[in-house]
Amino acid sequence: MNERITQILAQMAALEDDLRSAVHEQESRIFFQIRGRRVEFERSVKAAHRKLKKNFFRWLVTDRPQNLITGPIIYGMALPLLMLDLCVSFYQWACFPIYGITKVRRADYIVFDRHQLGYLNFIEKFHCTYCEYGNGLMGYMREILARTEEYFCPIKHAHKVLGTHARYHRFLGYGEADAYEARLEEFRVGLGKLK
Repeated sequence: MNERITQILAQMAALEDDLRSAVHEQESRIFFQIRGRRVEFERSVKAAHRKLKKNFFRWLVTDRPQNLITGPIIYGMALPLLMLDLCVSFYQWACFPIYGITKVRRADYIVFDRHQLGYLNFIEKFHCTYCEYGNGLMGYMREILARTEEYFCPIKHAHKVLGTHARYHRFLGYGEADAYEARLEEFRVGLGKLK
């Protein structure tokens, strides 16, 4: 990868980090404060949330029937997700120390905080918990697999791939054979220095 592309990618990553921080700061100042694991809303916001909350029976009558019908299919995925979580966590626990790769913090990806929203009823909170877990697990697993790919095969594809992970843009170009061995060791050493 040439120096100009590397520079642009580094600038993009820095701008994305700045944007995430700025958006989070603005949301925090306007709506809520985070104290440890607890999210605290202003009194007026809490009151507005309570007024918007649908009781269970009203929600049940006004909710789409297809959501209730497909519920068992959706929640039938809970067991495979739990098994996947167990397997990928065990893999990381057993192999990352051997490879010298810094472990991925599960708590950075699987976050449960939507149950603190006062405008959701208990069924909606249950749905949110399921989605928080499933999507958080996919992010956690993606980072574990991204670090694994960076350790074993940090090479881009010849074909365009949609939805690549954040580490992919640093990989070697397809066919950059002369740099492969030296750069592979750089990638591996770098994975042990992650924060």
